Amino acid sequence: MGKLFGTDGIRGEANRYPMDGIMAFQFGQAITHIIRKSRDNPKIVIGRDTRVSGLMLERALEAGITSMGGNAYDLGVLPTPGVAFVAKNMGFDAGIVISASHNPYQDNGIKAFNADGFKLSDEKENQIEDLILNNELADLAPPSRQIGSVEVLKNASKSYISFLKDTFPDDLSMNMIKIVLDTANGAAFEIAPRVFDDLGADVEIINNNPDGFNINDNCGSQYTAGLEKMVKDSGAAVGLAFDGDGDRLIAVDEKGCTLTGDQILIICARMLKRQGILKNNLLVSTVMSNLGLTVACKKYGFRHHTAKVGDRYVLEQMLSLNAVLGGEDSGHIIFLNHHTTGDGILAAIQLVAAMVRQGRALSELALQMNVFPQKLISVEVGTKPELSTVPEIENAIKDVETQLGDQGRVLVRYSGTQNLCRVMVEGPSDELTDQYCKKIAEVVKSALN
Repeated sequence: MGKLFGTDGIRGEANRYPMDGIMAFQFGQAITHIIRKSRDNPKIVIGRDTRVSGLMLERALEAGITSMGGNAYDLGVLPTPGVAFVAKNMGFDAGIVISASHNPYQDNGIKAFNADGFKLSDEKENQIEDLILNNELADLAPPSRQIGSVEVLKNASKSYISFLKDTFPDDLSMNMIKIVLDTANGAAFEIAPRVFDDLGADVEIINNNPDGFNINDNCGSQYTAGLEKMVKDSGAAVGLAFDGDGDRLIAVDEKGCTLTGDQILIICARMLKRQGILKNNLLVSTVMSNLGLTVACKKYGFRHHTAKVGDRYVLEQMLSLNAVLGGEDSGHIIFLNHHTTGDGILAAIQLVAAMVRQGRALSELALQMNVFPQKLISVEVGTKPELSTVPEIENAIKDVETQLGDQGRVLVRYSGTQNLCRVMVEGPSDELTDQYCKKIAEVVKSALN
């Protein structure tokens, strides 16, 4: 990737380069200029999550789009997959999302979808980056008579809600199923409760009062302790947690135990296979998936393909291999037979459908995959050299791998969106896994700071 784009668009601390108003303006100009090469008066839809910086960045984006002769359409607060849906199904040339996903409120980001609802290709992102970094945009702006307009797009969320509800099988019912939703004070705070309420579920909601600062704050898909307690206290059948932009799902069973994204993948893969719609009998995940996923795929006869970390790379492999189901352990799950991108609410609907269709508790379904002990430590780093060029880190990794043998694995990689190095170790016991992970993390911290 280039100097601006990570694995999921441009991201950083809001109101600081590169996530300031100037960059948002230039992004709007650049994407509009690229579209104008093949279409006059581009129509670009914009959605955001609930961060305090979202509206500032949206106004800057709108200014950039209109200054380059495009027309901007404001969706307001809407989950990332909702923006992709609108871009694809309502005749837009692109969709832009202002969100930093699971990051804290002080961060924000910009990512885009094309007219088909897929995230922009690396090639398109590189074109945008070149236009911005080479300072070419000012000379490309059209005369004032070609300046575009801004319009608030009403009722788009209703179309997205209808789409989501239609993915729940007609022959099943959610009536009387008690569900607790944790919307992370984020983009799904209005739509997720509406969807499950309309489908007939008995819904309780936590963390759905966004104030611009509490998005992902000890809640949502990364912090499930509160949801675990609420599920147990309320006697709910399931808890469903989304992240700040609504494209991730993590679930809690009726006993208050949190499932991983990998477990959700296996449950849904078995459901699709029984229905005869698991194309090529194939499941796509990433190198971060737990070893237990590989074991479960062998047990149930699935073909299993691993992609690089990032839902864009999962999708790339799904399209290449003609798969309909793929995702990440973090909870990005793509049902390509329904949507073009990961969608937390859609995945939640499919998970509940699996529970209803089989008439089994989620805790029982979770047993379809044995989760190997895993430890993940994120180390803040000052620099990001190629890890293979840092002998101390390489030696630490090799030493742990030797001790693990065939009873575990090590994966060390940089975050694509933050100044972090992620150290992941899987092993035969919690104690050893924790010990080995901390050992490598200490070496990484010392070598890269």
